[in-house]
Amino acid sequence: MAKLFNRSWTRSELHSYVGDLSQIAGIKLAEWADGTERGLRVADVRSGSGLSFSVLLDRGMDIGPAAYKGMPLAWASPAGWGHPMYYEPQGAGWVRTFGGGLLTGCGLTYLGAPDEDQGESLGLHGRLSHLPAQRVHIDEAWQGDECSFWVEGEMRQVRALGEHLRLKRRISVALGGNRILIQDRVENLGAVESPLMLLYHINVGFPFLDETSELLTEPHPVEARDAIAQPGLPEWMHFQKPTPGYLEQVFYHNLPADQDGWAGVQLVNRARKLGLSVRFQKATLPELVQWKMMAHSNYVLGIEPANCRVSGRSQERARGALQFLQPGEQREFQVAIEVNEA
Repeated sequence: MAKLFNRSWTRSELHSYVGDLSQIAGIKLAEWADGTERGLRVADVRSGSGLSFSVLLDRGMDIGPAAYKGMPLAWASPAGWGHPMYYEPQGAGWVRTFGGGLLTGCGLTYLGAPDEDQGESLGLHGRLSHLPAQRVHIDEAWQGDECSFWVEGEMRQVRALGEHLRLKRRISVALGGNRILIQDRVENLGAVESPLMLLYHINVGFPFLDETSELLTEPHPVEARDAIAQPGLPEWMHFQKPTPGYLEQVFYHNLPADQDGWAGVQLVNRARKLGLSVRFQKATLPELVQWKMMAHSNYVLGIEPANCRVSGRSQERARGALQFLQPGEQREFQVAIEVNEA
């Protein structure tokens, strides 16, 4: 049964009070109308529990603003969620339209630091976040006394005489639920093998993230990306107040999976009695990248399940970790983001 307003409800009980479920929860399609975001299609989702979020249909079906009972969950960059027409693929130009949000997709054939790999110049974090969705579909369905809502679509990264990858994405939430489930399937529709790099850039900000927050996990190996992060290794799980001049720290986590193949972490804010968990299928997303940025006015924690690291595609190739999709091959990925009350 759906859990709403401090009790459980059957379908018939709810319908006796409301003639249209949209009074309580649902999905509405909309379009933003100002500045660089003008023309951006979105799907606004409400679960009925107090969880709400916007799926950015023209931004690789990223998840932008998100809130729980009015409290923001996600970091918002001052760059905003620009329409993909403003995308700058060269070098670090990606950050000019990096809006943050609850989820920013990185990939599909490259991601991480700007790089050159086998004569190809590659910009920061890839094209996925700027690919408009097509074949978009929103819906809801009851199964007995349980109801769920979802938005579906597909993005294609394709070039003549080059790669042709299709990502089909479904983002769903249950009526009365606090869990967002992202289900992806990437397929190589081309005639040659293609590199496959995919990262789910989940960005948590204030007020959920502050100096009272802590990142909790099962015991596991943790590795600093570089010399800048190395001094912060003993304190990767703790956070400080905004610090002028802070340099980002990045850590790689090798998390254990449970018997169902899921691994994950939970960010807890005990002062606000809330937790935010990120769980993912370890078999296809073996890396968890942590981006710790405690700078003044740029205060954010990135929790980033991935199938690669973030030093660039040539580095992945050099360490023998670069993944590929053969023609006709497909691979599935699952990530779940859930809010928990203490």
